[in-house]
Amino acid sequence: MCETFFHFWLIGRFNRINGAITLAVRSVRSAEGPLPGWTIHVSHRDSKCSSTHGSLAAFDFYINRTADAFLGPVCDYVIAPVARYAGVWGIPVLTTGAQADPFRHKVEHYQTLTRMMGSHRQVGEVLRQILQGFGWTTAALIYHNHAMESSKGNSGCHFALGGVFTALNKSSVHKSFNEETNSAKDYRDLLTYVSKSARIVVMCANSTTIREILLAAEELGMVDSGEYVFFSIELSSSDNNSKERWRMEGDTDERNEKARKAYQSLLTVTARTPDNEEYQNFSREVKSLAQSKYNFTFGSSLLSTFVAAFYDAVFLYALALKESLPEKPGEVNLDGGNLTRRMWGKSFRGITGDVTIDENGDRLADYSLLDMNPETSKFEIVANYYGANKTLEYVPGKRIHWSGGRLEPPPDTPKCGYDGSLCPDNTLPGYAILSIVLSSIVVGLVVVSVIIYRHYKLEAEIASMTWKVHWEDVIVMAPRKTRGSMYSLTGNKQRGSQLTIYSDDNISLAGGVDRNVYIPTAIYKNSKVAIKPIPRNKVEISRPLLLELKRMKDLQHDHLVRFYGACVEPPHCCLLTEYCPKGSLQDILENDQIKLDRVFRGSLIHDIVRGMAYLHASELKSHGSLKSSNCVVDSRFVLKITDFGLHALRKPCPNDSEDDKDSYAHWRKQLWTSPELLRMERPPPEGTQKGDVYSFAIIVHEIVVRQGPFYLGEDRNYSPREIVEGVRRGGGSPLRPLIDEAAVEEEVATLMRRCWAQDSADRPDFPALKQTIRKINKDYESSNILDNLLSRMEQYANNLETLVAERTADYLEEKRKCEELLYQLLPKSVASQLILGQSVIAETYDHVTIYFSDIVGFTSLSAESTPLQVVDLLNDLYTCFDSIIENFDVYKVETIGDAYMVVSGLPVRNGMNHAREIARMSLALRDTVMTFSIRHRPNEQLKLRIGMHTGPCVAGVVGLKMPRYCLFGDTVNTASRMESNGEPLKIHVSPATKEVLDTFGTFELHCRGEVTLKGKGKMTTYWLVGEKPINNNVQQNTVSTMTDPSVAPATQQIQGQPQNLQNPSNQNCTRNVLNITGNGAPGNHTLTLSPSHQRNANNSTVHQSLPSENVPNHAESGPNAPLLLPAGSIP
Repeated sequence: MCETFFHFWLIGRFNRINGAITLAVRSVRSAEGPLPGWTIHVSHRDSKCSSTHGSLAAFDFYINRTADAFLGPVCDYVIAPVARYAGVWGIPVLTTGAQADPFRHKVEHYQTLTRMMGSHRQVGEVLRQILQGFGWTTAALIYHNHAMESSKGNSGCHFALGGVFTALNKSSVHKSFNEETNSAKDYRDLLTYVSKSARIVVMCANSTTIREILLAAEELGMVDSGEYVFFSIELSSSDNNSKERWRMEGDTDERNEKARKAYQSLLTVTARTPDNEEYQNFSREVKSLAQSKYNFTFGSSLLSTFVAAFYDAVFLYALALKESLPEKPGEVNLDGGNLTRRMWGKSFRGITGDVTIDENGDRLADYSLLDMNPETSKFEIVANYYGANKTLEYVPGKRIHWSGGRLEPPPDTPKCGYDGSLCPDNTLPGYAILSIVLSSIVVGLVVVSVIIYRHYKLEAEIASMTWKVHWEDVIVMAPRKTRGSMYSLTGNKQRGSQLTIYSDDNISLAGGVDRNVYIPTAIYKNSKVAIKPIPRNKVEISRPLLLELKRMKDLQHDHLVRFYGACVEPPHCCLLTEYCPKGSLQDILENDQIKLDRVFRGSLIHDIVRGMAYLHASELKSHGSLKSSNCVVDSRFVLKITDFGLHALRKPCPNDSEDDKDSYAHWRKQLWTSPELLRMERPPPEGTQKGDVYSFAIIVHEIVVRQGPFYLGEDRNYSPREIVEGVRRGGGSPLRPLIDEAAVEEEVATLMRRCWAQDSADRPDFPALKQTIRKINKDYESSNILDNLLSRMEQYANNLETLVAERTADYLEEKRKCEELLYQLLPKSVASQLILGQSVIAETYDHVTIYFSDIVGFTSLSAESTPLQVVDLLNDLYTCFDSIIENFDVYKVETIGDAYMVVSGLPVRNGMNHAREIARMSLALRDTVMTFSIRHRPNEQLKLRIGMHTGPCVAGVVGLKMPRYCLFGDTVNTASRMESNGEPLKIHVSPATKEVLDTFGTFELHCRGEVTLKGKGKMTTYWLVGEKPINNNVQQNTVSTMTDPSVAPATQQIQGQPQNLQNPSNQNCTRNVLNITGNGAPGNHTLTLSPSHQRNANNSTVHQSLPSENVPNHAESGPNAPLLLPAGSIP
């Protein structure tokens, strides 16, 4: 590798631009780069945009370090002294700043300065060509500049528009302002001043100030007039489509909309940003480096060319250095003047596109003209200026959108002059007046034509019958079934069996089940609709009915149920309306589990008022059957009114029999009917508007009191007929629902009394009620529809919290019970697999010990006892046995009649301890039986016969309907033969079991001799007599029931006296627990037996320490927190 290297010194914001420089160095040093293998160092110092800090940094680099080139700084007041010093020192300076016009004097002051982003004079050249293209010669320049007394000096906008001013031949009006102190009024005054001398305004300021100036222009009418065009000079490039420049977060929607309108008059001149894939990839790499390596975040827009130009600066310097390399390596000339001359007048392909440096060391930069598209509200490139050939090219297919609806650019000088003094007298001549008269006649004719057109259009719409529904377009939905828990038992064709038990945990409470289960529903045009049958076999279509159907179809409101249409095809005559899944208001009020607070009740009442106000203002005029069951709630908790209009279709056919006049339902329907309608012999089916107000009052009382319609109190138990008759009679004190003044707000109580007034003229109309309800709810209800909707949903959700919590608790309790039951039916490890949905494959076990026992003489005992006595006997005995075996590492397989089967060593293997566990359990059961008392024969001794055998077997789950955990193999048969060939109150042991027990050295066995076993021939068997202690210091109550007599020196000690394990169902089932104590010295031992409530069928091994054997402590198998099962899931 070449050992030659050079050193860059970066003066500026290191974390912002060093990503681009890093990628440039990497590209230069690559095999394809101009300086492959070179060592390039980059050091940096932050100038803080201060001429003092920048100069000191340059001096420091020059004096104390080897500086081959300077990158930056960018700020004008910093680059000026640094570039002067660098010219004296002979160090090249490459920067994207220094665009002010004075920096063009290279020979006198800035001999080694190269400007990578061109100059402000080039911006002026771009603007000059744009203005010339539209025939404009006059423009006003307004720009931000610091106050004269400020120590900051002139702003960048001052230098930028200075270059523009020079390029426009110094003929433009210009005025500066201080954006740090200006107000909206100052901007209006500024624009008023400019409007007296120009219509083309060129601005330079930050984006916020530009927005405020344009808003001021919109207020002054400059935007709507279309006479003004505004230009904005951007000092840095950005992604054109990255954001909506007119929108400001935190501002009002009204001001944002005004700003969007004002920005249609704005054109923006900015440095051109490449739109190729190479630049986009480069932008992402720089951002990634800045974020990961230099902790700087750019944002989502494309990388500014002002940052990317530093990449081109490094590449330009490398090209110049390569060109200056001698034939002999090692004699590199890094003279700044030499390299600078080679960089000037050079062209190459950079990351920002084609880079051309002119003979004065300035890049011939490219610029873009941006215009806002009114359709997308985003700025788009409409023209590009190419500095290399100084041409302005418009983008094909793009056009500039002029404000005020103009299709062409406005003139820079108004026709009537800037103050309107050049316009002639506007007095209308005679022909103009004549034109106005003729125009009025034409307008009158047009109005008449429109009226005629609308009439014929109405007739056409009536004839088209858009409301008509064809039954084949209706998809009737089947009634929904209630979801519940479910289980599946699936057989597996592989060896063994598979059992899957699961529950449906996704049941939705309250909100997920349709409340309108009695309303038939269907799908019509992808919408769920409610079907309301028409109570007649045939529908006669008349013109009034056609007109009403059209009105119903056209009626649209947020609080009225939408009418989709009607089907008049027999026998499917029905109306299709909007489906509201939350049910009717009556359903909600009668559901005590739904809590309605003050806000929710007010919202429901307000919804009714708004819906009825719109209905009364429509052509339908009134409802006629307003009641709580005709107010439904949709999925967004918005109340809507239904069953209005089309009374000719809703009423029964004249041939059909009417409701029974004495029925409860008939009179209950009239509880909402006003007294004046009740007195009519034939009340109109559409009712009256004042009658609807009365019905509304009854509904409000229902909502507030929640005691059903027309609640009169506990002591006045009237039937619906009596109530209706009382209302009809009227009188001085008419019958009305009871109002509890303490529970009902005064304003609401007054509202109800006004609405159910006896005289209909005293009742308010719904527009007046709308204002009243709004005042009542002013502290609880927002004018924002979304806020109200969210508030209702929150109230509904809060109301369901308690209900969901209660049902969830009940659900989990049932699952816990099912789980406990399952754990008693199957081993815990097997049950856990089934709960998890895993298959249980039959498993082979090499060593297990199986226990069988039965009761000698059980058949004769059963014959002499009643069935209930036999059941009680077995229940007492097996309950006692079950409580004892919990203290051992065994698993109860099954009981059949008097037979009892237990195994150890599966499903959780326990080494060779299975024989010891079964032996100890057998001793404990035998001793317990000796003291067991038969409830109906207390003086009779129960004789238990026990057999055990050790060997291999296979275990698995068998069956689907009633799955059982079964054992298979010769070991099972042999153990059964050992039991059947045994003797009462003795434990019959096979040779295999004896061989294992002998390894422990604590069990006492006597040889029985040879016994002939069916299917086995002769076999020498043994009697298990008991278990002996380890030493003489051990004290015990019952040796045969020792828990662990083979314990070596131990560390546990149980204190207290011997305990009794009691069986709650049989007080005679008692066994003594071993209590061994010692002093902890060798030969003295301690041992504890875990209480039965701390043990389970899979884990009963006592913690121990044996010097001669390493016996593992068996942990409980299965998950720590077993999965819960739903009720009814146990097969």
